[in-house]
Amino acid sequence: MNQPLRVTIIGGSGYTGGELLRLLMEHPRVVIHQVTSRRYAGKFIHTVHPNLRPVFGRKPIKFTTVDALEPTDFLFLALPHGQAQAQIERFASLAPRIIDLSADFRLRDPEQYLRHYGEPHAAPAWLQRFVYGLPELNREAIRQAHYVSGVGCNATASILALKPLMDAGWLLDRPVVVDLKVGSSEGGASASLASHHPERSHAVRSFAPVGHRHEAEVHQAFGREDVHLSVTSVELVRGALATAHVWVQPGLRDRDLWSAFRTTYGAEPFVRIVHDRSGVYRHPEPKLLWGTNLADVGWQLQSETGRLVALAAIDNLGKGAAGTAIQCLNLMMGFEETEGLTFSGLHPV
Repeated sequence: MNQPLRVTIIGGSGYTGGELLRLLMEHPRVVIHQVTSRRYAGKFIHTVHPNLRPVFGRKPIKFTTVDALEPTDFLFLALPHGQAQAQIERFASLAPRIIDLSADFRLRDPEQYLRHYGEPHAAPAWLQRFVYGLPELNREAIRQAHYVSGVGCNATASILALKPLMDAGWLLDRPVVVDLKVGSSEGGASASLASHHPERSHAVRSFAPVGHRHEAEVHQAFGREDVHLSVTSVELVRGALATAHVWVQPGLRDRDLWSAFRTTYGAEPFVRIVHDRSGVYRHPEPKLLWGTNLADVGWQLQSETGRLVALAAIDNLGKGAAGTAIQCLNLMMGFEETEGLTFSGLHPV
């Protein structure tokens, strides 16, 4: 493709929309065509995302309205839950390829959607048309897809922590519990009592001890419903750390785990194995991944008992949302998978 890909973002004023804009503005094969916001239409995007003030002679971009949308090459939907499914026919008429970053099209089964989201899906016929957009699970299907769903950040971290063990077939027939520590940006850009600074600051708040909606994505990925998520907010803005508690046959060794994790992730461009014997950062740590599309995975094994703790750290706005979405765009368009996503993170932060 010689001409740059024209990309439109519907719902560009939230945190996920802002992260999409930040990454796409640096993508060598992309030009941003339109960005919508109902609340901020007519205003420059940097009035909402101040980190995106124009540099290097770039022209500033203004938000527009959904009514003013024009046909485009590629469409990102970054709308609140429920809005994409209600308008999917219209959105599909605007672009041949769509990535929806909400939860609207992540689940293939409308009954599972009803069970986990408490209401019937508004466009159930479209569920099977979307591919679940986690490249580490569905790379080849994503390459061929015209419609791809986003991923739940907590589901992403959980799946990446558990996948090498699932691939190896080592898990005993016992329930799996994934404890997640997450940052405040998971709650979105709209203010609430829970996000009010005096209420949120210094909090370690268990807000979904059971029944988190992202469980459904993990069940779908692995075909088993005995994986349970428990989610706690901690003093972070960005980041999620999944700590998965599982049981394997006693006698496995560290070298076996190295082999399993390398088999699953050795060729993955954005997954790093972090399992050092010493040091402050010997296990995956979310703050080292801020602004990246990287996932760090690791483990700690108690060989004599068969107790194994698998770990995965991500930036919830990066690998847990916008970064993975752009990774999917690259796959769908036949670009290099890493284009626009090579930022390696910061230290110290």
